Amino acid sequence: MLQTLAISSFSPKYHPYVQHSRCVKTYRPPVTHIHGVLNRNQGKKYAIKCSENSFYPTNRITERNDVVCKPFNNNDRVTAVTLQDGYASKSEDEDGSPKNVFLKNLNALYRFIYPYACFGVLIATTSNSLLPVEKLADLTPTFFIGLLKPLVPLVLMHIYGVAVNQVADVEIDKVNKPYMPLASGEFSMETGIAITWISALTSLASAIMLQSPPLVLGVIAWLFISTAYSAQLPFLRWKGNSFLAAVCMVFMCGLLPQVPFFFHVQKYLLGRPMEITKPLMFASAFMTCLSVAIAFVKDLHDVEGDREHGIQTLSVMLGKEKVFWLSVYMLSTAYGAAVLVGASSSFLLSKLVTIIGHATLLLFLWHRARNVDLSNNESIFSFYMFIWQLYYAEYLLIHFVR
Repeated sequence: MLQTLAISSFSPKYHPYVQHSRCVKTYRPPVTHIHGVLNRNQGKKYAIKCSENSFYPTNRITERNDVVCKPFNNNDRVTAVTLQDGYASKSEDEDGSPKNVFLKNLNALYRFIYPYACFGVLIATTSNSLLPVEKLADLTPTFFIGLLKPLVPLVLMHIYGVAVNQVADVEIDKVNKPYMPLASGEFSMETGIAITWISALTSLASAIMLQSPPLVLGVIAWLFISTAYSAQLPFLRWKGNSFLAAVCMVFMCGLLPQVPFFFHVQKYLLGRPMEITKPLMFASAFMTCLSVAIAFVKDLHDVEGDREHGIQTLSVMLGKEKVFWLSVYMLSTAYGAAVLVGASSSFLLSKLVTIIGHATLLLFLWHRARNVDLSNNESIFSFYMFIWQLYYAEYLLIHFVR
């Protein structure tokens, strides 16, 4: 079956599969959002042949025949492309230089590690590592160097967590997240498995080299829980159970970025006896609640793929609306408790910042919640990322809890 397609002045902003001029590219229909569930006609593929300098940014976009294209007139450069069975032959001009291949793989790796979650773990650990500091004299160059060293096993164990999840869920991601490197074929399964093993072994080795029992135990716990959450092994695959999935998120987002690194700094950097403080208890409790909400909202835009593969998340069992509002009420309770903790402080600055800060975030939460369209995965994902912003903001406020 032959198809002929006329293309005019495509904008690279809207076409991630078309990256340079003077080429023939196989093109798939446009997606609604890069992170949400994609609405794409899987049955059609197109090829685009473009002449040099034919790209320029434009916001005047319309959809024609499942392809996004700019309205054109007789003065526009137009190239007709004939497709055999929906595919075009590979162009001799296609740029496969080592530099471009490296940049493409680097971009895929960046998306593979979920940068927003990695950023959150880095903020959490750095913030909690500062909680044991009692006076300015503690902030020496040696302290800051010691603060940076644990970030190496931290990042590596985070990469292991997201890698093992994507390796185990590659078929589900082809439905829920086909833009991810493994699901889209940018990375092979062999590459995904290699990243998983390398990150696991190097995170454990780097923690052992620091000779800190809290860090070693924290990394081992993270590796076990990440495996239990995702791996298709007997008695594991905890993500298929709503309660166990929430427990995993409590440890990975609420406790493990807090407790091991706090005790590492307290004992092995500052040389003080290990003890549980009020800021640590508050941070652990608040982040536990926030982590459960993240786990629930995370599943809202994955309902279609989870239901298709028999994963009984809370969103699949109860429906999106009930789980969404359960998460909002849970967060509201946490912010209300934080206001009460602030009110109990004997320090005026701590009292004011804690009360005003958490009350303001609570107002933002309800403003965003009222505007979420649960039938739109892009809207759900936007709210999910907003909760991560609340997660980041809390690590500033916990330093005022006294």
